[in-house]
Amino acid sequence: MVLAVNVSEYSYELEKLTCSFFPEEHVDVLINGLKKDGSKPREDILSSSTAVSVNVSSDSTVVEYCQDGKTVLEMTETGTSELHAARLLYKVLSKVLDRELGWGILTGIRPSKLLIHLMEENGREEGTEAFKTQYLVSDKKTSLALSVADAEERIIKTSKPNSFSLYISIPFCPSRCSYCSFVSSAVNTETVRKEFEPYFENLLKEIEYTAETAKSCGLELLSVYVGGGTPSTLSAEQIRRLLKTVNHGFDMSACTEFTFEAGRPDTITTDKLAACLEGGVDRISINPQTMSDDVLAAVGRAHTASDVIKVFDDARRLGFKNINMDLIAGLPTDTFEGFKHSLSELIKLSPESITVHTLAYKRSSDLDYRDGLFSATRNVSLMVDFANDTLYANGYIPYYMYRQAKSVGNLENVGWCKPGFESRYNIFMMEECHTILACGAGAVTKLKEPGGMQISRIFNFKYPFEYNSNFAEQINRKKAISEFYGHTGISENC
Repeated sequence: MVLAVNVSEYSYELEKLTCSFFPEEHVDVLINGLKKDGSKPREDILSSSTAVSVNVSSDSTVVEYCQDGKTVLEMTETGTSELHAARLLYKVLSKVLDRELGWGILTGIRPSKLLIHLMEENGREEGTEAFKTQYLVSDKKTSLALSVADAEERIIKTSKPNSFSLYISIPFCPSRCSYCSFVSSAVNTETVRKEFEPYFENLLKEIEYTAETAKSCGLELLSVYVGGGTPSTLSAEQIRRLLKTVNHGFDMSACTEFTFEAGRPDTITTDKLAACLEGGVDRISINPQTMSDDVLAAVGRAHTASDVIKVFDDARRLGFKNINMDLIAGLPTDTFEGFKHSLSELIKLSPESITVHTLAYKRSSDLDYRDGLFSATRNVSLMVDFANDTLYANGYIPYYMYRQAKSVGNLENVGWCKPGFESRYNIFMMEECHTILACGAGAVTKLKEPGGMQISRIFNFKYPFEYNSNFAEQINRKKAISEFYGHTGISENC
């Protein structure tokens, strides 16, 4: 389909909103009759059977929806801002397609961050009302965002101007799941195995350099997250070395959370779990994604539901008192009844937190959203609604949330926890309230201006082979941390 706009600055958000209504279609955007790069569109684009135009004049906005060259619906409203244009586009598409989006015109990753901002500006009641009326967010999603915002604010207040968190990337997995779009490499290939050992050694060096830099800048570590990929592809001895490097390099006295994303049950052993405990890890994640063996096989995971239960029991027996478990709503071949069963099985285990993701179709995954998989939208919406109601009823609260492009049903990912078990790292990272120093391939350091809003990013090399072959340059990039804090004046040593 074609989206034609006459104000280039509005095109990005209007395109994302249009894609939310047409997830299975490619949307060609024309700005004043030209493609984004300024070139003329092909004839087949101009003759597209479906087209919607947004025209902003000096005092009003007009949105027209056409099918096969005929106008189906046209609406005009006063107001010329991007917000006005998005709302009118939403009203037209919603009426033509007979479909409402729970998140209204919101297309961003962090809806609760916007809600917090509106409440700070206007007060709680007026800010919440503005969230609903200005952005057309449903009552149900507003209530969810409000609960998340309240939980986040409690944790955000513990962050100080010199606070930071540490992220460590282990971008390897035993095999690649069909839905995965993360930058991870399957260790079952010879090429990846050759990179594995050099990567690990370089990672330890980067952690050591980062620790020295953080210390010289007077930064205080609040949380650590070892993620992936699947960090438990490391051996028990490698886990011990990794955690020893962290504990020896950083001042851990103020660190209140140390997470190791153990991940897939087929990679977790009691020796690895013991190594985590010895290294100071106090929170782990065991991620079944589903408790249906058939669905696990369909997405390429080499474990069973009984393996999940065994690993969970092993972790409890060893002494882990803070365990997260992940589920995904909308996995291929899964059903509403199957999802209900999976959630029920996890609640029986009673982990401290359960994160419910909505399946998102990414170009870099093995799933193709154009294959009609989005026809399951209503089914997935039922899954997510059921999860929300059931987790609330079982004493869990939503504490962090984010959204992804091409999520089924334009839905969200939500972390639920028992009160008092909110993951600090997840909130610090998602709400960008303090610096995240990141180590390893594909990791992104985010430097947050103390007391301000500026964020400066340092991108690590994306793939392990790039990281290894350009390691000197990787370390050189990290010098920007000292430069950033030297300019902000946190420490005279930087």
